[in-house]
Amino acid sequence: MAERMGFLLSQDKGLKENALQALNFPGHSASYGPAFSLAGRHAQPGPVHVPDLLMHLSAPHPETWLRPLPQGLYCEPADLFIDPVVPVERAAITHAHADHARSGHGAVLATPETLAIMKTRMGVERAARSPQPLSYGEKITINDVGLRMEPAGHVLGSAQIVLEWRGSRVVISGDYKRAPDPSCAIFQPVPCDVFVTEATFALPVFRHPPAEQEIRKLFDSLTVFPERTHLVGCYALGKCQRLIMLLRQAGWVAPIYLHGALMNVCRTYEALGVGLGDLRPVTSVPKEALRGGIVLAPPSALADRWSRRLHDPVPVLASGWMQVRQRARAKGVELPLVISDHADWDALLATIRDVQAPEIWVTHGREEALIHAAGLMGVRGRALRLIGYGEEDDDIAVAGGGITSSERTEAITTGGESV
Repeated sequence: MAERMGFLLSQDKGLKENALQALNFPGHSASYGPAFSLAGRHAQPGPVHVPDLLMHLSAPHPETWLRPLPQGLYCEPADLFIDPVVPVERAAITHAHADHARSGHGAVLATPETLAIMKTRMGVERAARSPQPLSYGEKITINDVGLRMEPAGHVLGSAQIVLEWRGSRVVISGDYKRAPDPSCAIFQPVPCDVFVTEATFALPVFRHPPAEQEIRKLFDSLTVFPERTHLVGCYALGKCQRLIMLLRQAGWVAPIYLHGALMNVCRTYEALGVGLGDLRPVTSVPKEALRGGIVLAPPSALADRWSRRLHDPVPVLASGWMQVRQRARAKGVELPLVISDHADWDALLATIRDVQAPEIWVTHGREEALIHAAGLMGVRGRALRLIGYGEEDDDIAVAGGGITSSERTEAITTGGESV
């Protein structure tokens, strides 16, 4: 186990140092320390010391210590990868979606919620050989690199990874959204020198409506078709639980019926303190009992044999991609709901302004459009073109979170309106 353990948290600094030496990690410290009180123009309240100022003036550019490799984004001085796409010895994971959290890693640093969800989805052994929980705002130091996690607002446990080394600060967003979500902590902007961002919906046509507005569409349809079962396609992690809580907030107190593939993650959410109300497996009731009810299922279930057990179902799909009518038509969706767990165009630009970074790196999505827009704001941009990231369910999204040329044309000609 010694060679597998990359991170160690302990309240006793001496114990940590001794443990790391015993684990044969020379030069790696895991001591706690206060957040940096000075990071250039991002100064936090506190005394300014001349040595700190000199250190920042000579701070190395992040591209000298953080770079994309085939395995993923690599922090060299800490010797760890961020969301690696293949098994590595040391990984920091932003959230538990399958395109960011892969199985087979050695030491895995993530929020407690992300680790719990990874165990649910992958099994204890495959999730991580040496899981290391790190709560929001808690800081560790790994070989002089400060590391902490801040909320990303994407799904429960999702985190931005904040790295600080020799006076420079990089924030790696992972997937994120700025819209409020009752099922997870809201995104917290962190001022930085380089902001590493996603760009899933980085086209001006993608402006997501309030989720509550889309839920009202579902309720309106239930009123018009009271005898039909409304079958809502949604991702098992994040979208499912968000929809459940939005329905509860809107006044739906009746049972919500779930496809079996969604049950385990919902149970994990509830074990982590997120109340979801009365949830029941679809198989627990006869078909007639589902008339006028709501059933949640993976997007792929909308068109397969499983849906035949429902009474005259209304196919509904909740996704940011439902703004593109072509995708809704292709999936046979009668009621598209534009509900996304990613930042839309306006939110991406607002976040770039909020973090005050002079430079952004774009991991995946519509890099060109976002880099161009950032340049107009006086912010330098760089496309990392990392491979293997995008929507978790490729049944809805083109691999890599992109959009086809014909869909782009359609989205532009429709003015980006909700459909």
